Amino acid sequence: MKVGFVNIFGKPNAGKSTLLNALMGEKLAIVSHKVQTTRHRIKAIYNNDDCQIIFSDTPGIIEPKYKLHEKMMQAVKGSLEDADLALLLVDANDDLSESDAIFERLHLKVPAVVLVNKADTIKANDKLEEKVAFFKSKSYCKDVLCISALKKTGIEDLLNLVLTYLPEGNPFFDGDDLSDLPTKFFVGELIREKIFQLFQEELPYHSAVLVREFKEKSTLIKISADIIVQRETQKGIIIGEGGSMIKKLGTMARKDIEEFLQQKVFLELFVKVRSKWRDNDIFLREYGY
Repeated sequence: MKVGFVNIFGKPNAGKSTLLNALMGEKLAIVSHKVQTTRHRIKAIYNNDDCQIIFSDTPGIIEPKYKLHEKMMQAVKGSLEDADLALLLVDANDDLSESDAIFERLHLKVPAVVLVNKADTIKANDKLEEKVAFFKSKSYCKDVLCISALKKTGIEDLLNLVLTYLPEGNPFFDGDDLSDLPTKFFVGELIREKIFQLFQEELPYHSAVLVREFKEKSTLIKISADIIVQRETQKGIIIGEGGSMIKKLGTMARKDIEEFLQQKVFLELFVKVRSKWRDNDIFLREYGY
């Protein structure tokens, strides 16, 4: 059987998390229109009778400003080291030279397929062909494929193409595993996704989620989580007038968590202030970075 690690790289907001979810047919990576939503490397295990593909969604490649950013870029570096194939994702509407510069700097030692995402948003075929030709001329690029991760077009062709690059081998993970990360991680991510959806500007980037309790009872799962922010004013915004915002956040998160776990959930959320947590090694370790 074909087995291997296939890692997804690209600028923030190119659609890496949407692509991972499309490949898996399951929501494993949280998605928002804001950049830097993904902070961890998320491994997703695709299994069928003929193959096991371990896909990795990595944080968007940025210049680090905080220790948190440094940890995110370490996740990218780790992904470079164990890949059998790199998927280089580029938004069809972006400046191609910016993505090209990022891909050149990766100094890939494995074959790479460039994926021109959101291809459905480009009206003229000749423009799309120009983009394909641009990447085909690059030394790091073995193949180019036009896809739409959101509409799931080109995903089957991509899976078939990926298999041609992977070696024969034995599976790394048991057949039922969808990821190497614990369920608690995904619960925390679903809560964090709602912060990105509900709050504007900088607040989502200043917050983290720590799942304190995850207890499976006979009729439901009891989950208790802390939302970490940097300032008292941010705490006030997340709680909202009379607790209105945290209630809305909790309702939205619980609905998604129940869908993910296929079970009833009792969710408790608390907001805590930890000044400058993004630059504090102890806090970063505690919050899983």
